[in-house]
Amino acid sequence: MILVTGAGGTVGREVVAALAGWPVRALVRDPARAGSLAGRAVVVAGDYGDPVSLGAALEGVTSAFLVTSRLGHDDDGAFVAAARAAGVRRVVKLSAAAVTDAGAVDAITRWQRAAEEAVCGSGLGWTLLRPRAFMSNTLAWAPQVQAGRAVRVLAASGRNACVDPRDIAEVAALALTGPGHEGRAYTLTGPQPLTPAEQVAELGAQLGRRLVVEELAPAAAREWLARRHPGPVVEALLHSAARQGRQAKAVVEPTVPRLLGREARSYRAWVADHLEAFRAD
Repeated sequence: MILVTGAGGTVGREVVAALAGWPVRALVRDPARAGSLAGRAVVVAGDYGDPVSLGAALEGVTSAFLVTSRLGHDDDGAFVAAARAAGVRRVVKLSAAAVTDAGAVDAITRWQRAAEEAVCGSGLGWTLLRPRAFMSNTLAWAPQVQAGRAVRVLAASGRNACVDPRDIAEVAALALTGPGHEGRAYTLTGPQPLTPAEQVAELGAQLGRRLVVEELAPAAAREWLARRHPGPVVEALLHSAARQGRQAKAVVEPTVPRLLGREARSYRAWVADHLEAFRAD
């Protein structure tokens, strides 16, 4: 049995899909909101802060895909302790490419490094997946695109070798089910580093519309982000955007083609597959 945590999120859902044909258990906080997961996996309720629920979810599990997101919490430590007690043999951890960048000193990246240490020091077999930004992050622009407003971005000229979550999921499925991945850390990127302005232009081209980009100045960006996130997250996102502006996220890695035996999916292909999400009703 394979356990997929964070199964309600973008990557978790794709991992469940990539594991078609394997026995999969999907861990979510609220099974009533599992939607299409119920037809692909056994859906179970669980919370990293509830050891009893973790123990029940991990019963009979041999491999687990681990996603955590609560900044400042040791959810990775709680999970690997429960996994070790349940006899789990391997954990595939979703991390981030920023952990390898010495210039990334923000709160989110420091927390991610500590999370990796918890997994690698757990005594379990482990694999780390370190993706660049998800192409699906641009779905956050959909309301602005639909309304015909300017698309607000940070670091409009900074390049990011963003990756399709489906490629992350296929690599995760390999690591969860096959040999040769234990003790490996994989940095995952798309095939081309793109600026936010180029991504918006691609959206406009496929929609047949001219879209306008508005780059937020640091003060305006801080105010805008503060409406949605707590202070430490706001500062981390601004720090991340500044690194992108310095082209720190532009390197394309060969990992996806090497592991999957094909080219990484392009942003153009991702847009074509998700274009309806950007169309006005």
